[in-house]
Formats: sequence, C-alpha cells, structure tokens
Amino acid sequence: MLTALQIRDFAIIDQLELELRRGLTVLTGETGAGKSILVDALQLLAGGRAGPEMIRHGAERAEICGTFDLADAPEALGEWLQAQALSGEELIVRRVLSADGRSRAWLNGQAVPVQLLREAGNLLIDIHGQHEFQSLTRTVCQRELLDEYGGLEPLLTEVGGAYRQWHERRSRALELESAARDREARLELLRYQVGELEALALQPGEIERLSEERSRLMNRGRLAQAAQAGLLHLYQDEQANAHLGVSRALQALRAAATLDAQIAAVLTLAEEAEVRIREAARELERYGQSLELDTTRQNELEGRLAAIEELARKHRVGPAELIARTGQLASELASLEHAEVDLAVLRQELSAALERYRRQAHSLSDARQRAARSLAEAITSHMQSLGMSGGRFEVTVSSAADEPAPHGDDEVGFQVSANPGLPVRALAKVASGGELSRLSLAVQVASSARETRCMVFDEVDSGIGGAVAEIVGRELRSLGERGQVLCVTHLPQVASQGHHHLRVSKRTDGRTTRTSLTELLVQDRIEELARMLGGIDVTSRAREHAREMLEGASSPPTSPKSSRSNRARAARRG
Repeated sequence: MLTALQIRDFAIIDQLELELRRGLTVLTGETGAGKSILVDALQLLAGGRAGPEMIRHGAERAEICGTFDLADAPEALGEWLQAQALSGEELIVRRVLSADGRSRAWLNGQAVPVQLLREAGNLLIDIHGQHEFQSLTRTVCQRELLDEYGGLEPLLTEVGGAYRQWHERRSRALELESAARDREARLELLRYQVGELEALALQPGEIERLSEERSRLMNRGRLAQAAQAGLLHLYQDEQANAHLGVSRALQALRAAATLDAQIAAVLTLAEEAEVRIREAARELERYGQSLELDTTRQNELEGRLAAIEELARKHRVGPAELIARTGQLASELASLEHAEVDLAVLRQELSAALERYRRQAHSLSDARQRAARSLAEAITSHMQSLGMSGGRFEVTVSSAADEPAPHGDDEVGFQVSANPGLPVRALAKVASGGELSRLSLAVQVASSARETRCMVFDEVDSGIGGAVAEIVGRELRSLGERGQVLCVTHLPQVASQGHHHLRVSKRTDGRTTRTSLTELLVQDRIEELARMLGGIDVTSRAREHAREMLEGASSPPTSPKSSRSNRARAARRG
C-alpha cells in the first residue's frame, strides 16, 4: 500500500507531499488543474518513460518519492524483494530526472537500474488510464490477463521448460539431418584424410628431433672441423695440448704434496681435470666418426620432413599442428559414422519431449478453460450492475498452435454482448464509448478480485453519467474496501463514493503556475460535489443533493428494488 508520496519540480507541481490510506481515494478538480499529473508521477515511480520535458520550467531536476507499506505485501513481491536483498517493513522508491535527460532510481536508498525499478513498479502499482481498455483488445494481453486471474504461473513455467527442452532437441535434430544429406561425401573425404594422417604416424616432438638431425647433417663439415680442432688442442697436438700440460703439472704437484697438505687439495682438482680432458677427447673422437657422410640417412630424413610439410600445407596448418588436426578429423569421422544412431536416439528424445510438452500444455489448457468460465461469470455479473443488464461476457480458449509455443497451444479471446438478444462479438468491435468504459471497469474489477497492489484509475468513468456513474462509483468503492484505490474523476456520482477525497487546484500569480492538493472533510466535500453538480453558481439545492449523495455512499442499497429506486433518483438528478 502506498502511504506517502512526495513530488518536487514535476510538470507544474513545485512541491507536494501527500499521505494516503486504504480504501477509495478520489481526486477531483477543474480541468487542467493537474489531476492526471499525479498519475503521470506514479507512472514514473513505477519505471515509466522519463524525459526532460517533465521537469518544471526553471528547475534543474524533478524528483518523485513514494513510501510503500509492506505489511500485507503479496508473496510475489516478498520473493522479489528477497531476491534483491531488500528487507524491512517499508519500501521507499525514489526517481530523479535531470535536465540533461538522465534518469536515476533508488530502492531503499540503493541505486538500481530503471529495468529493476519497472519490475518493482509492476508489483506495487497497477495503473488503468483512460485508454487502458485498448490493450485488452489484444489477444496477447487477454491471454496474460486470464493466466494472471487463474494463478496459472506455475503451469506456465512448466510449459515453458518443456518447450525449451523440445526446441533444443529439434534444433539438434535439424543439424544432424542437414549434415546427413552430405554425409557420404564427407565420410569418404574424412576416411581418406584420417588414413593419410595416421599412415604418417607423426610422433610428439618428432619434428624438432628431425630438424635438429637435418641441421647437423647439413653442417657436418664445419662440425667435423670444430671437433678435430678441439681434439687436437685437448689431446693430440704433440707439441702442446691440454692433457700434456696437466700431466706435467701433476708431476710437480705430487712431489710437493708430501711437504704441504694444502697442495694435496689442489692435486686432487688437477687429477680430476686430467680425467675430464681424456673423456672429452674420447667423446670428440666418437663424434667426429659419427659425422661421416651417410647419404642414405640424409635422404630418409629429407623425405620424412618433406612428407610432413606437404600434409601440413594440404590441411592448411603448421607442421606442429598436424597431430591435433588428426585428432579433430578422427573425432568428426567417428561422429559421422555414429550419426545415424545418434539421430535415431535424438528423434526418440524429441518425440518424448514433444509428448511431455503436450501433456503440460493440455493441463494448462484445462486450467485456462476453468479460469475462463470463472472470469466470464465474474465479468458478466459486474456488467449487470454497471447498467448493461442482460449483457454477457465470454472468454474463449481454443487450440491455435501448429507446433509448440512457450505459452502453450491456446489462443484466448474476449467476446461480449452488451445487450440481451444480441450475439457476442470480439471485444475490439464494441463501438460505444460508454460501453467500452464500463466493460473496462468490469474486466479490471473482476480480474482484480484478489488484487493487493495500489490500483490507480485515471478517468476510466469517462463517457458515462447518471445512474450508471453511481454504480461505477460503488464498484470502485467496493474495490477500495479490499485494498487501496486512487481514482481521478470528473463525476460527482463517483467522487461521492470515495472513502477519502482530495481536491487538486491550480494557482497562478501571472508569472508561474503551481498545483496544490487539499484533503477535504465532510463540509468541504459537500461544497466540491455541489460545484461538480452545479457548475459556476453553487446553489443550496446542489449542496443538498451533494449531502444526500455522501449519505447514500455510506449506506449502499441492499435490495434490487431499492437499487432501482436509487438509480432512478440519481438519473433524474444527473
């Protein structure tokens, strides 16, 4: 329930603070006073479209803030608040518009995107404007209204899940069927390519080893020369080599080692050096022998590397990527070879998913049929009390989907007959403006029987008057007794039914124009209703009539006879 509303620098409102209560609150005032501006502010608070033109002239920004009591919050709102980590007994919703076109929003002081604000607004406020009925002529809105009325969200969730499973399997089956059309040609190519790659039998690290060996064979002359030079200086040069020099050093050190232990330690290092020089010389000798020309090995090496490079070019990959490419093609080959089996299994799964969807959709359709009968009876009943005696409302649920859809197989249609004896017609073809307004209210009241949101009606009583206007007012009052209703109206018959009455007025000093709002007590309500009844000159007769309307609002008729009497009296006065 909306308990407080603050508006600053919005349209022609400079500053306004409003406290609200349960029941029906009516807002009246002269045309152009700014009644609908309050509705616009609530739409903005609920995440509606914002623009810099909404800011009061001369101001830098506009601000709307609403406080909602969460004591009787519906379960859906409670779950949504919990998901957003919002808690407490109140929810404070704030929206700020800047002159540069930017818009910001907060929930309990926490900055949120406008989309999140819109989600909260859908759960907090239900606004019915003068042209709201037009949305009810669209089949999508009719289906959504019926599902919401019947509480069919759990069934819708199940149907949506079954649809997604079916859709995923169908998409996969279509892919496999498409691939199967070119399967044989692709299989032949893959078998050849995989066979060629497997025949190559390339091993991990083989390319690096072969490249090193080829480099060694191609440079064997320089390598042999280097090895021979090293061997000569280490061991074979008769005049001076490393081994000869170390040997002479050892002779001198062994003689001195008996005299000083420190030289004995050095002697050990020199002996190790002699051993390592001999080993190095033997390794160089063996290496030199391995560099002897082997044309057979070189030819084998070149042929192997050429085959690797040729296959790499054929598959448009680097030589090092051939092993991975072999795995990819082998995997694709195995997949295609088992495609027929996979497709058969997938078709079975697709058939099972379709059957599961049909069961869920059938359950949803049955629930819609039951909800349609209940909703039609409720709306028809309200039509009788709204001056459309003998009229009837029908909700049709028919199967229209050729294949599964996320919302089920049904097409929902609203049909109406406003007068007895006339056949029902599609709701969109009802032409009378008064009938449209009354039907709109009947649909809204009936479908909101369990409504817990703050409901706002912006002149939905347009196009009617007299006794029917009084009945419309009583319907709104009845709706307000179950929750909170705000209604902008020009009709005294509707205004008299309010539990609370707010008058919107416009003031100007010749330079600026401002809107103010006043809560009316009993005597002020009589004057306002008399003004609405009598126009410019308020007479004592108009005041007396206004007083009777207020008294009648607190004691609604209890029998058909008294109801007809009151309606006739209202019609004569209207």
